[in-house]
Amino acid sequence: MNILWLDKAECRQVDSVGGKVANLARFAADYRVPLGFCLTTAAFQQWAAQTEGGVDRFPPDLMVEFLEAYDELSRRCDQQLAPVAVRSSAVDEDGRFASFAGQYETFLNLVGGTAVADAILRCWQSSLAERVTEYRRRYGLRLDGVGLAVLVQQLVAADSSAVIFSANPVTHNRDEVVVNASWGLGESIVGGTVNPDTYTIDKQSLRVTASEIATKDKMTVMVPEGTKEVAVPRFMKSKPTLSEEQLIAMASLAIALEEQMGWPVDLESAYQGDDLYLLQCRLITTLIEPQ
Repeated sequence: MNILWLDKAECRQVDSVGGKVANLARFAADYRVPLGFCLTTAAFQQWAAQTEGGVDRFPPDLMVEFLEAYDELSRRCDQQLAPVAVRSSAVDEDGRFASFAGQYETFLNLVGGTAVADAILRCWQSSLAERVTEYRRRYGLRLDGVGLAVLVQQLVAADSSAVIFSANPVTHNRDEVVVNASWGLGESIVGGTVNPDTYTIDKQSLRVTASEIATKDKMTVMVPEGTKEVAVPRFMKSKPTLSEEQLIAMASLAIALEEQMGWPVDLESAYQGDDLYLLQCRLITTLIEPQ
């Protein structure tokens, strides 16, 4: 199949949707995961195998399927044209020993079929990038027959975002949850352009044992043409990003997903109002010992 919906069991097959999407699909029924659909590795192979138009062309039949899916996603989101995130998801991504974090393309706050289709095309094209080839070579992964899927997902207009580790990534203490948080979308945290707040929570008691409140100068926000990194309002710069109640909810989420995955995980999450969304979940590969 060329397109699978995130909330369907078929979307948990890594060979079809890649590691990133399979992980999210696994949890979509039990946690607040934004709505979305995936263009599968079969769709990628259809693009890669076309003999006319080359890598700059979206296969026409596949375009019809995609536009129907995007219209359906907009309907499910109660919007005429849903703003979405478009993310690559490789078959061997977010696995036991190679996360591929930052190697493939991600696009945020795209609206309308034309803009989203262009982003999907650019995700497919990213499989040919030299940085990806070098990364695959470094980890001893195959260089030919790469399986790449693309996730099209409702974009959450986050008030605050966080990266959550179910084990301390610095000390490797598995009795602690560590949360890095800042205002707006999570791209400023992931991209390292903001110094986030850092919180440490004891797993057993769910007590916040340490809080380092940073001066947060920048945040990523949604704008009509996509996203933009802007200055944080002065009164918010040194204000804690998260309340104790929110931190406990994030720690509880990380602990639950660690139990289900069977290994420490790191998550990307966001608060929109009082709602906590799960955006990504992967194993902490630095804590895995090769067998």
